[in-house]
Amino acid sequence: MNLRKCFLFVFALGLSAPLMGADASAAGTANTPAMISTAQSELLLFAYFQGEKDGLHLAWSDDGFKWTALKGGKVFLVPQVGAEKLMRDPSIQRGPDGVFHCVWTCSWNDHGIGYAESKDLIHWSDEKFIPLMETEEKTRNCWAPELFYDEANQRWLIIWSSTIPGKFPETDGQDANLAAKNPGYNHRMYCVTTKDFKTFSPTKLFFNPGFNCIDGAVFQDGKKFVLVFKDETNAPFPVQKNLKLAFANQAEGPYAEVSAPITPKDPRTGEGIWSEGPTPVRVGNQWLVYFDEYRNGHYGLIGSTDLKTWTDLTGKFTLPAGIRHGTIFHAPADVIEALKKVE
Repeated sequence: MNLRKCFLFVFALGLSAPLMGADASAAGTANTPAMISTAQSELLLFAYFQGEKDGLHLAWSDDGFKWTALKGGKVFLVPQVGAEKLMRDPSIQRGPDGVFHCVWTCSWNDHGIGYAESKDLIHWSDEKFIPLMETEEKTRNCWAPELFYDEANQRWLIIWSSTIPGKFPETDGQDANLAAKNPGYNHRMYCVTTKDFKTFSPTKLFFNPGFNCIDGAVFQDGKKFVLVFKDETNAPFPVQKNLKLAFANQAEGPYAEVSAPITPKDPRTGEGIWSEGPTPVRVGNQWLVYFDEYRNGHYGLIGSTDLKTWTDLTGKFTLPAGIRHGTIFHAPADVIEALKKVE
């Protein structure tokens, strides 16, 4: 049985575990980047942006490979918060109560992120700015926030990347332009937890692999938690710009055992493809990771059954034109049917 038929067969059975193959029951707790939903029938949604000020876009899929833009490609939520009122890198996940939560990058240089919630992805709450780095006055930015529901602790984990000049001097100086008084970026990942998106734990360092890193996303594979992220290392250090994995025994880490790059090399040059914005999803018996090949102007896709050996699946999927960094998540079929009717 091929992957696509296997996927549809799972849906036909109405299983509550999201998009998993037969091996998932043995793993027990393997789930999506967010959580296992109680919905009896689910499909996939891809939250993404195009222009950084236009807002939230959504596309849907019933197999994880063919994606169709909803609302004719129009936006579902227009950004209203943050110094620049941007919406980049939207991350959406559905909570145990059925509410969808959305966070996003709202400015290039700010100390927080944007947030809104919705029961149907059509009608949204008032947006609010969540200040995440108030205690670090030198913080340059808060980029690419991602959500993960920590079932063991029944709370949300929010991770993001920030540069604090001088915090990690051993890798400072990347992308710097001292003549323009630009110290460059040297990111590490930070996190908070929350149960209600009203009160938050103190901000703490989430992941420091010893190098510049951004665009992290957490998912669970069996009893292991996995962080897929971008190694952002740039000149004057050996340039990376690839995706890697790290592993932990609990959602908040600590994450270690950093892998070699999992993104492919460009057959034309033999060099690693510059990649960013990974979003993982379990389809059938394998994990898929979509990512933005931003230098090549299109998306890439890799797949793995063991998180060790990865197959390049680029060209075996369709996405809406102009899609940029976003997140794949699960939603009940009736929610998606309602979204299809929105014009």
